[in-house]
Amino acid sequence: MNILLCPLSDGGYLYPALAVGRELRLRGHRVSVLGRATAAPFAAEAGLPFAAAEEFGGERAFSAARWGIMGLAQYRATVRAARQARADLLVTSVLCNGALLAAETLDVPVVVIGLSIHLWTYRSGGEGEPQYGRTRENRTLETLALYEATREEAGLSARPSRWPRATVVTATRTATATTTATEAGIAAADGPDGSPLLGDALLLRGDPELEHPGAELPRRVHQVGPLPWEPAADPDELASVDAALARSGKPVVYVHLGRFFGGGTPWPRLNATFTGGRYQAVVEQGRTAGPCPAPDADILLVRKPWLGPLVDRAGLVLTAGTSAPVLGALLRGRPLGVTPNGSEQPVLAAALLRSGAAVHLPRTGEPDQSGLVDAAWRDDRLRSHAHRLGRRLAEAAADGPRRAADLVEQTARPSDRQPATSRENHGYSISRPGPRGRGEPLGGRAGVDRSALRLS
Repeated sequence: MNILLCPLSDGGYLYPALAVGRELRLRGHRVSVLGRATAAPFAAEAGLPFAAAEEFGGERAFSAARWGIMGLAQYRATVRAARQARADLLVTSVLCNGALLAAETLDVPVVVIGLSIHLWTYRSGGEGEPQYGRTRENRTLETLALYEATREEAGLSARPSRWPRATVVTATRTATATTTATEAGIAAADGPDGSPLLGDALLLRGDPELEHPGAELPRRVHQVGPLPWEPAADPDELASVDAALARSGKPVVYVHLGRFFGGGTPWPRLNATFTGGRYQAVVEQGRTAGPCPAPDADILLVRKPWLGPLVDRAGLVLTAGTSAPVLGALLRGRPLGVTPNGSEQPVLAAALLRSGAAVHLPRTGEPDQSGLVDAAWRDDRLRSHAHRLGRRLAEAAADGPRRAADLVEQTARPSDRQPATSRENHGYSISRPGPRGRGEPLGGRAGVDRSALRLS
């Protein structure tokens, strides 16, 4: 089977897909990767062929920061690359509307690798779950609205959805937190089981304990546990980190910054907390801009494609509540301090607080949080809960890629179906197959590296 991985190219999305791709390749499948050019070295380290989305008209199409506005470019790039690779199945990330629609155009299955928690409405249950800023229903409707907008841009809106039970949003461009599914045009009988956002299967990387008690996931959603993979740390870079930490000699707190989503910069709090106190911080800048560490603060600012060795050197992890640092901390038994802002951060932070593995560090109030950090560091119960949940996740992680690969294989279409490249005589296709099934250039671009997706 020819499988094209087309996840978002940011590490938190790319690395789990590479973990699954490695397992699928071990099983004899032909696996290749489509992503931003910056993802090429990571695909190479994972041992998987790579093609740059830029060569297929997909500039910035696989950026997590632009997921809501680059759906059409992502769709076009994925269609072209999948044709060239003769893909029988796509594996993508949650929020990749363009890849979902490419699977519809190509008439191939698509498996979605999700976050550590389920973002959208449950199939049933979940009553009494606190709603932080917005409801699950509102989050679902807004995401569906973006999906439907991309579907319309791609010229697919006149045809039935790939998921016929799904009644996609018709009046949710400005959905509010109080909008109900019925009011927004989603048939109550279909519910989340008919959502196109799930693809043919959606794989969660967390643990059932992170979902709200009593909640039932939609049928196409599966718990596979963490899919841990990251590039090896450069020994010289790690030695430089160790030398910097040794100069201070203070206990280490690892801080992984997530996107602020308009919530203001955390630097005043970080500078106040780690200046003249008991602890020093290694701050992963991640996708944030404008770092402002104070000259006298005990802060080592880094930007690394790996986090495991840095968490290993820390006794506490501070995060906004995104999946990669949360799973990285728990897999190593580290407790967390969470300061959620937007996106999935409030939902995951609430799950961690409910599990007892994290404490809340508020975004407002006293900027010097050294007392809260010290209390969290010394909290044996907090550490015990982090170890307990971490053991569960570690057990799941040991078998996670195998379970994910099993689900990919189960999702694949029967072998007697025609290959994707011979099923594409659609009037709404962006481009038609060229000679021998290869896609023609989009937008007059002729400089396509046709060897980039060689699957040998």
